[in-house]
Amino acid sequence: MKHLDHLYNPYHTPRHTTVAHNGMVATSQPLAAQAGLSILQKGGNAIDAAIATAATLTVVEPTSNGIGSDAFALVWVKDKLYGLNGSGHSPSSISIDALKKQGYEEIPKYGFTPVTVPGAPGTWAELSNRFGKLPFKELLAPAIKYAEEGFPISPVLGKFWSMAANKFKEVLSGEEFTSWFDTFAPNGKAPKIGEVWKSEGHASTLKKIAETKGEAFYNGELAAAIDQFSKKHNGYISKKDLADYKPEWVEPISVDYKGYNVWEIPPNGQGIVALSALNMLKGFDYMDKESVDTYHKQIEAMKLAFADGEKYVADEKHMSVKAEELLNEDYATERRGLIGEEALTPEAGTPPSGGTVYLATADDEGNMVSFIQSNYMGFGSGLVVPGTGIALQNRGHNFSLDPDHANALAGGKRSYHTIIPGFLTKGDQPVGPFGVMGGFMQPQGHVQVAMNTVDFHLNPQAALDAPRWQWMKDKSVWVEPHFPKHVAEALARKGHKIEVQLETGAFGRGQIIWRDPDTGTLYGGTESRTDGTIAAF
Repeated sequence: MKHLDHLYNPYHTPRHTTVAHNGMVATSQPLAAQAGLSILQKGGNAIDAAIATAATLTVVEPTSNGIGSDAFALVWVKDKLYGLNGSGHSPSSISIDALKKQGYEEIPKYGFTPVTVPGAPGTWAELSNRFGKLPFKELLAPAIKYAEEGFPISPVLGKFWSMAANKFKEVLSGEEFTSWFDTFAPNGKAPKIGEVWKSEGHASTLKKIAETKGEAFYNGELAAAIDQFSKKHNGYISKKDLADYKPEWVEPISVDYKGYNVWEIPPNGQGIVALSALNMLKGFDYMDKESVDTYHKQIEAMKLAFADGEKYVADEKHMSVKAEELLNEDYATERRGLIGEEALTPEAGTPPSGGTVYLATADDEGNMVSFIQSNYMGFGSGLVVPGTGIALQNRGHNFSLDPDHANALAGGKRSYHTIIPGFLTKGDQPVGPFGVMGGFMQPQGHVQVAMNTVDFHLNPQAALDAPRWQWMKDKSVWVEPHFPKHVAEALARKGHKIEVQLETGAFGRGQIIWRDPDTGTLYGGTESRTDGTIAAF
């Protein structure tokens, strides 16, 4: 029986859902999507395409990710969903005491202190080893070509690149940051929209990763370069930390939401926050998407889910509460009972903004990949390993310096992680991959997209184009400029502090691919808030 047949109506949105049969790649940069498509057309599968797309994104969207990123993947192969946690651990030598002796009251955003081991190159290699078809070197060829020959800067990319460069001029000082400016702001400024940018260091690094299937990054000359750069500037990350790293295959977690299973990667990722909110929300009926009651309940459930996430989610080995306990049906009923007619103030942290890329791929064999990769906070730590193009991430900023907190900083530990790939199934059939990137917006985007799909019967493009909201803290909620004004006013009367946010980049950027199990036809939606595109054939 065909599932989701009510979602294929193309008239829900001015931008039509893309339909294809042989293969599809959806992501935030056209050149990266085309790189993935070229791999499919050469006989590669969805896993190969995801690796090629991810590697190319490190070149053509460095404002959000890089070779020094972390990554997560949900992979559907031969009637089974697999999860891969490609987040890196903190350096073994770092500790709360060491930072407090340096005078830190919280972990800084920039410099070597928040740097954790990058997981992306290892994740690409691990996916290729287990599920890939084509040679690994072939998968990184498009990324290498764009790094060597250059590519023109697209509009949204150019905007965020300029914003980052201007900010870094104000907040970064010190010799350790020189290489970032040399790489990403040559001659003191970011490349303009339409200008061709290239990075020979980036190309050289990708070649080494391609030739050694990632070994050069963790045990070879790239690891040595990272180690040397760290030692020179009294950093914590070392050659041994890189050598000790390996991505981890994990069992995905899910909740049944009104007959569909929504899947996420288990902690240390925040996907459980989306599942917790959906577990509460499934106990309500919704008459209309654009109603005050619908938005109010979504926001209230999200607050409660974030309160739990902030308190309990960390590296799973260090959590006092297990994922299945947070997703317990009785607990969901208890939390749902706290949702009343007025806005409440939960105990939760202030969600910061973030920088991430998300991609989805599918092939004609039924394989599908939900993949996400991120430096965090745009360009990450502000550090680039000289001569390599490797921008180091700053995921360690999410650790707590409270030794009693589940997410307390410790050596060799994974931090609470914002990036989360999503996947939807019905019974034993895959529906497909979806994701919405953007810091702490991500679980909020997952909830909104899942409900747009299941409750409100929107096709993939319409599910992404619909106006979004983002809970920030306490009773503060941001809404997009095209969010219904009468609904915003009614929410304000319920006690929500509504703020129209003109910067649509604050609301995340998503991609969706759904697959019809009867015909194999693929239906894709891409993000209108960025340079997103779908490449298909």
